[in-house]
Amino acid sequence: MVSIKRIIKGDTVKLISGANKRMTGKVLKVITKDRAILVEGIGNIHRHFKPNKQNPRGGDKDIHVPTPIHKVALVIDAKSAKTSRVGLIKSIDGKTMRIASQNNNKEIK
Repeated sequence: MVSIKRIIKGDTVKLISGANKRMTGKVLKVITKDRAILVEGIGNIHRHFKPNKQNPRGGDKDIHVPTPIHKVALVIDAKSAKTSRVGLIKSIDGKTMRIASQNNNKEIK
């Protein structure tokens, strides 16, 4: 699961496909098992529930639907909303660092 480290909680991402294309938002949570992320303001839906034993009245609820990780790109410049692919390299002391390919391989903070 090396590719999941490329986008982490707190990053700003831009959707590159789908109904919300070109929208940006902050990553709230990374779901590694499903290879998906929760993006702030994107994927909020309203669900209606039938009555059951736990909820005899039924009702409705707002839920946050995860976005597949392959549909987003990391934003490296907030002003111009420029995106980049993310690479991983090992530093001299053995730590793995994220680098932005479109930014001349500069380290991502």
